[in-house]
Amino acid sequence: MFGPATFRNALAAGLAALAVATTALAPAAARTLDEVIASGTLRVGVNPTLPPLGKFDESNTIVGFDVDFATEIAKTLGVKLEVVPVGSPDRIPFVTSGKIDVVMGAMTRTPERAKVIEFTVPVHTEVLGVLTTEDQPYQDWKSLNVPGVTFVEVRGSTPVKFIADNLPQAKVTLLDNYPDAVRALSQKRGTAMIDVIDFMGEHMRNYPNTKWKILPTPIDTYYCSMGVARNATGLKDWLNVAIFDMHRRGRTAELWKKWFGMDMIAPVQASPYF
Repeated sequence: MFGPATFRNALAAGLAALAVATTALAPAAARTLDEVIASGTLRVGVNPTLPPLGKFDESNTIVGFDVDFATEIAKTLGVKLEVVPVGSPDRIPFVTSGKIDVVMGAMTRTPERAKVIEFTVPVHTEVLGVLTTEDQPYQDWKSLNVPGVTFVEVRGSTPVKFIADNLPQAKVTLLDNYPDAVRALSQKRGTAMIDVIDFMGEHMRNYPNTKWKILPTPIDTYYCSMGVARNATGLKDWLNVAIFDMHRRGRTAELWKKWFGMDMIAPVQASPYF
């Protein structure tokens, strides 16, 4: 299974081809805000392979942060939520063809994607950063480029190459999955871990006696939004107001902590100009 950062880069590699493919679809099929309200249902695409944003529970129902967030958005609009499972290759085509009204699932805002779909204001961020423990003295990721540092990373994930290119003096221990990597870090079999740290929260809370530390300087911060069809301006404008209100009331932060087990590392600020 790809890690969050690997998943993100795999998507980026196919963006150019995706843009060409989706422009051939019929964006006119996308529903307007009035049509969504009249139908009584908001159709939201959620990727069930990105826990805790989306996953299948024991009853084979999709649950997660995206579902809870979209449920509140639909309630505010006065309609019911219809969750549509989407994967990486089909989520943008589903929007442009009108099969769904909105897509979620770590939809990072990028200039290339914005050629094909429209983005709302950010729903959440994801931080590519460094996870370590309080007993380690490091405060900046660049200071980890020394022989005494050992990174614990998931085999095949993007940070492995990042470390080789940017922190070549450090050593790397490769493990097969994220639970094993976080466990190794808790057991002091490594110094630190680089990845999208938000997704590590559910593993970190399995070790309540470990004093975790996230370095204050991130390597990068991604801004993830809801995506809509390019002619769905009215829907996008309404969603911007609703998302702003979710941030203003602190509801986004509450749902994030519920599913990720920690506060959002780089909270989205509900500014009037946001």
